[in-house]
Amino acid sequence: MPKHHWLVKQEPTKYSWDQFVKDKTTYWDGVRNYQARNNLNAMKKGDQVLYYHSVVGTEVVGVCEVVRESYQDPTTDDDRWVVVDLAAKKALKRAVTLAEIKEEPALADMALLRQSRLSVMPVTKPEFDRIVKLGSKAR
Repeated sequence: MPKHHWLVKQEPTKYSWDQFVKDKTTYWDGVRNYQARNNLNAMKKGDQVLYYHSVVGTEVVGVCEVVRESYQDPTTDDDRWVVVDLAAKKALKRAVTLAEIKEEPALADMALLRQSRLSVMPVTKPEFDRIVKLGSKAR
């Protein structure tokens, strides 16, 4: 089965990449947007996910993986909301900033640029690969 690629956004002041790495795994909670919820429901075990620091930093900082598919969000009794479990895989050698993403022609159609407020979004394999490549080398 083909793997899919995603991007999740979090403010580093709320849950940073460094904290995620320390924790090793986490459930992705707090999503209260139907489109983002539908994206969580579409995630499959093994899917690769870009971890994006939003508001402060606005940059992709690492790669994680879906290790458990969607289930009821334990932070609410409202059964409309779900979480997935993610495991931190690797930090990028350097963060890929939103400004860089905007300047990169291969990333012009990225959901991050079209739906900037969405916290969980699909990423194409070429977009995923390009960001990982940008994050693997010096500026």
